[in-house]
Amino acid sequence: MKKIILVFAVMAMPAISMDAQNNWRSLFNGKNLKGWTKINGNAEYVVKDGVIIGTTKFDTPNTFLAYNEDFSDFILEFDFKVDDALNSGVQFRSASLESYRNGRVHGYQFEIDPSPRAWSAGVYDEARDGWLYTIDDPAGKAAFRNGEWNHARIEAVGNRIRTWLNGVPCTNLIDERASHGFIALQVHAINKHEQLGKNICWKNIRICT
Repeated sequence: MKKIILVFAVMAMPAISMDAQNNWRSLFNGKNLKGWTKINGNAEYVVKDGVIIGTTKFDTPNTFLAYNEDFSDFILEFDFKVDDALNSGVQFRSASLESYRNGRVHGYQFEIDPSPRAWSAGVYDEARDGWLYTIDDPAGKAAFRNGEWNHARIEAVGNRIRTWLNGVPCTNLIDERASHGFIALQVHAINKHEQLGKNICWKNIRICT
C-alpha cells in the first residue's frame, strides 16, 4: 500500500506545482473570436452570451477553431455542452502543416462522445494513429452529463497526459508523439440529415502554463 501511495504522490507533483503558480489566463474573451482561426472546414462558429457555438454543415470536412498560439506543458480547463446526435472534441498539442496531408489538422484530441459508448475524456490521435486511450472504467463512463454543461480538465506535462471529466479522473497516458502544438475546438463532419444544424458549445476556456 505504501508503494501505491508513493506512486500517486509522485504522479501528482507536476500538476500541484503548476497549479501553485496560479498562472491562469483565459483563451476566450467571451465577446468574439479574437485570437482564434477557423481551419480545414466550413462549419460555423459564433459567439453568443459568452459562449462559442459551433454548428454542423453538410459537404465540409472536420472543422477546427484553432487558438493562434502553441503550448507545451499546461493545464487546460473548459466547459462544454453538445447535442446528443454529435461527436466532437478539443485538440491539444496539435498542428496544421502543408507537409502533412495539405494542412490537415492532426494531434491529440480530448474526445466528446455523448453516444452509449461513453468515451468522453478519452484521447484520440486525430488524422494520425487513432485511439490512444479509451474509457473503460465505469466511473469515467458515467461522468458525462448528457444535455448539460460538462467541465473538462487536461494536464499535459512532459510525456504524460491526464484528463478529468466533471472531476472524475479518466485518462492517464504516457505518449511522445507530440510535445507542443495548438489547441482547437472541433465541429465534426456529418453525413446524416438529423445532424444538420446541431450545436457544440464551449465556454470558460482557460490555461495554466
